[in-house]
Order: sequence, then C-alpha cells, then structure tokens
Amino acid sequence: MHKRPSRGLRSVSALAAALVLAGVSVHAWAGAEPYVAAQQQSVPQTLQAYGQVKPIATVQLRAADAGTLGGLRIVAGSAVKAGEVLARIAGPRMRALLVAREQQLLAARARESAAGNALAIELRQFDAQLSTQQALDAARANQASAHAAVRTAEAALQEARSLQTVRAPTSGSILSVQAADGEQLGAGQAIATLQPAGRLWVRAAVYGTDAQRLHVGMTGLFKPSGEGAAVAVRVAAISPALAADGGTRIGVLPTTPKPPAWWINGQWGSLVLEGPAQRMVLVPTQALILDRGRWWVLVHTPAGEQPRQVVPGPAQGWWTAIASGLSAGQQVVVTDALLDYHRGIASHYTPPD
Repeated sequence: MHKRPSRGLRSVSALAAALVLAGVSVHAWAGAEPYVAAQQQSVPQTLQAYGQVKPIATVQLRAADAGTLGGLRIVAGSAVKAGEVLARIAGPRMRALLVAREQQLLAARARESAAGNALAIELRQFDAQLSTQQALDAARANQASAHAAVRTAEAALQEARSLQTVRAPTSGSILSVQAADGEQLGAGQAIATLQPAGRLWVRAAVYGTDAQRLHVGMTGLFKPSGEGAAVAVRVAAISPALAADGGTRIGVLPTTPKPPAWWINGQWGSLVLEGPAQRMVLVPTQALILDRGRWWVLVHTPAGEQPRQVVPGPAQGWWTAIASGLSAGQQVVVTDALLDYHRGIASHYTPPD
C-alpha cells in the first residue's frame, strides 16, 4: 500500500488547466489532492503500419520459341507502349520454321488455284449439261476447303513471324531485363519483367490483435516518407494466411482517380487505417507507469493508493485510452504518480560493501 503526502497547488492547477483545455471534465479535488476520475468516451480505432508502393502484378516477357536474341532495345526503367517491338529472336530453328510455314502456304495457294480452275470447268460443263449437280457441288466444296486451307496457312505463317518478335503486351515500364543480345534462349525463357502502367498499390503488414479488425473497404491515409501530402486509400485485399514474420499482409489502393506524383514503385510511407469507434476508459497519459514491461496506474481508494495493472490503448492528445484493467469513475493519481509508485525503494536498497 502506498501512502501519499500532500502536495503544492501549482502542479495541480497546471494539470487542471490542461484537462480543461482538452475538453474533458476532471474530478473536483479536495484540497490539494491531484486525483482524476477515469472518463468513458468513444475512441476512434486506428490501425498503423509501414508500407511500400509496389506493382499489383507484373508481366513476364518470355521467348515463345528457341532462338538467338537480338535487337534488344530496353533496359531497366524503360517506358514502353503496348505493341512496341522490344527485341527479336532468330536462329536456325526459327528460320527452318519460317521456311516450312512459307512452303505450306505456297502449297495451299496452289491447291486453291487448282480447285478454282476445276470449279470453273465444272460450271461450264454443267451449263452445257455435260456434268451433274452432284459433281458441281463437290467442286465447290473442294474450292471452299482449299480456300480455308490458305487462310490457315497464312495464320500459321503470321504466327511463326510473330514468334520472331518480342512485343510489349501493355504499356508500362521495364522492371528488370534477364537476357542479353546474342544469348541463346530456350522456349519459355524469361527476357524481361514489365510493370503495367498505373497498376500500383501499397503493400503493408499488420501485426498482433490489430489484424483481427481488418476488413476489405477500410479507409485511411498513406503518408510518404519525406515530402508529399498524404493520399486517401482503402483496403482492397487481405492475405488469407499469415506471413513468415507473423504479420497479415494487406493491399491498399488510392481512392483518388489520379494518384499523386510521388506514387511510384518503391516509395515507403506510413499507413493509418480508420476503424469503428469504441467506448473506452480514458486517463491522463502522465498517470501511466511502466514497470518491468507492464503498465500500471495508481488508483485512489479509501484504503490508500493501490497499483492497478492496465493495458493502454490509443492516445488522444493528453489522454490515453485503457483497453482493460480500469473502470470509468475510478480515481487515478496523476501528479508524481511514478515517484509514488516507486516510493520506498531507497529504503530497501543496500549498497554493496
């Protein structure tokens, strides 16, 4: 049990003035006793994390077939447009494929020409009543089949030619290049990694019990490190599994149509998400005492001042919410609370010989 001597009015008056300015009522003290009654109020719940702007997804540019890479015109950081030629793939295998496809097209066109001539002859014979309707229908079907074969061969040749060219599938910027001119590539081998334009979000991790309050649609602010105004954001995705460090990964998108200029890949910043308000007990922050990793307050009772272990919540100016351990209306010591808590320690300390 702690006994408390009387104190001067100067510290009490200063505390009372601060509490009045904070807009929270204080206990009507008797004499010079600096006790404050714990107040119950609605406290906005916020989640804080540190995050980084990253691509939502990346596109891997790969060699469609084996060959030799050439004409590579990109480096990390290059801006590209959709359909832009980035490199070419050549080599014996690619040339052999092109020759084979060209020969298939020539053969298909020759067949189409022969089928067209046969149909013309059949039509003249039919008009001269030297052929039957069945033979005419067969000639027309053969001509249609030959024409379809030409279209197929043309598409196959176009496909083979496209295999020689590496194009940007969408506009964006090159994050990294994994191949070099003259390199022999295998089918499917990576050439470069593309970040699509405008597809950036903040990746952050929330730890502990705060993660239980996360939900898609939560709004808040993301403030970049250094210069730059905060931007309004909302939670777009929450990872269903914990990360290796025990955190819950979230993805956050800006709510503005056009992100600010600093919204670029790699930008770090602080994230504050807003949760629903919760009724909590508030005490002046200076009433809190940290001892051996735990938080305490001194509660004034008829039997004297009693230490009470508490779990602090979010702070509001000069006040701190108490998540558990204290009830509204209980009086806590504010002035010199730390000294009172540790009063008497000197009498128990014996210097070494």
